[in-house]
Amino acid sequence: MQHTIVMTGASRGIGRVAAEHILRRSPDAHLLVVARGSSGARLAAELGAGGHPVSHVPADLGSLAAVRSAADEIRDRLDRADLPPLRGFVGNAGMQYTNALTEGPDGFEATFAVNVLANHLFVRLLQDRFTAPARIVITASDTHFGDFKHNMGMVPGPAWTTPDVLARTGAFPKPDTAAGGRTAYSTSKLATIYLVHEYARRLPAGIDAVAYNPGFVPGTGLARNAGPVSRFAMRRIMPVMTLTPFATSRSAAGRCLADVVLGTIHAPTGSYVDRSRAARSSRESYDPQREGELWEAAERFTAAHAARADTFPGDVTGTGDMTRTGDVTRTTPAS
Repeated sequence: MQHTIVMTGASRGIGRVAAEHILRRSPDAHLLVVARGSSGARLAAELGAGGHPVSHVPADLGSLAAVRSAADEIRDRLDRADLPPLRGFVGNAGMQYTNALTEGPDGFEATFAVNVLANHLFVRLLQDRFTAPARIVITASDTHFGDFKHNMGMVPGPAWTTPDVLARTGAFPKPDTAAGGRTAYSTSKLATIYLVHEYARRLPAGIDAVAYNPGFVPGTGLARNAGPVSRFAMRRIMPVMTLTPFATSRSAAGRCLADVVLGTIHAPTGSYVDRSRAARSSRESYDPQREGELWEAAERFTAAHAARADTFPGDVTGTGDMTRTGDVTRTTPAS
């Protein structure tokens, strides 16, 4: 059956590989890529060169107004039947800055805005347009563990505090340093998992939400805002690590992301998929109180860009708070 998959972060790295796999392996999928400016048209043309159905909408994911505009266009196209039914959303775009002081146009710290709020606003504005069975996949990171085993000490672990503090610049120690920027990144990825747990609780049956960890993938565009030494290391030196068990190649990570999107990897709603299998995320990532607090804060932060000033589409209560039911799936890793 023809269906639409909306995807951010498809222009390079694992997202580009995943997009190509999705189109090859799912001929019924219409891939709608969200990309900045004119790059979206170019990306859609490249991905669709083999006759695959691909289109695009423009959006700067650092701007909630731009995300709202993109979601509105997608909703309109679905309503006009210009797109087949919506069955997937892939929030793969991510950003890491060299500090924790970069502010986006809405006044939020830029890492938090792109990695957390943009995905949340897309999910909330598109939720009533999904046709079950549907799957939401948000790219997480094993940096949220904050230990040597998962990132060899290259990225500081999360430093959780209240969402109102995390969403603003200067939330972490030494915010003007690369360590501050990396802490903002790992903390944003912990937030991603918290929200995936909330989506699993709150979204209607048949709309699954999954967090995907690609592992450490050298050579991607994630460090494009880093300094010249870090960029050189990520592009020229770190890729050699894909020959070891400590890193994942772009091709392998992209293929696994496509597997998660297409449902090839078994992952119940609320799952954390570590590369090719459902696994346990960090102990810290299972905290219902934090999850609820982040949900409430994300609703407040994005409310001005909702479909109406006082509600999101599909709300049960009409106040921006979907019903919170049950407990989130706690997937046990395979032995």
